[in-house]
Amino acid sequence: MKILLAVDGSEFSQAATQALVSQARPEGAEVLVLRVVEPHIFSIPPQMAPGYAPDQDEIIKEELRHAQESVNQAGQVLRSAGFNVSTRIVEAEARTGILDVAVEWRADLIVLGSHGRKGLQRFLIGSIAEFVARHADCSVEIVRAPRKRKET
Repeated sequence: MKILLAVDGSEFSQAATQALVSQARPEGAEVLVLRVVEPHIFSIPPQMAPGYAPDQDEIIKEELRHAQESVNQAGQVLRSAGFNVSTRIVEAEARTGILDVAVEWRADLIVLGSHGRKGLQRFLIGSIAEFVARHADCSVEIVRAPRKRKET
């Protein structure tokens, strides 16, 4: 079975990784840990003083370093549980990037965490997990992180 685990370095991705470890058998499973990095479009007005604009290369390098850390961390957890793991980072819009890699790699299952946004946040940002579930050609498991209990 080919399982694509989409991560973003959040607690929700960690929950998805742990769910995969607890629910899937490593025998015969091949896992691709995927991190999709959104492309950056920097537009600097010509009237800005030289040197004022943020260092675009440094911003991109930092994001790629964080992406590499997140796929390495998930990969290490899965390898220690006995899974055959590979990792990949792609630059794309998150929703379509996950779906495109799933089709290209011929995934049998996509596993990803849900941030559980509601209301205006969900309307403005959208739900990557919901979009993937609606448009994937394979099965999709959406994992929610355990809710933190409020102290009373």
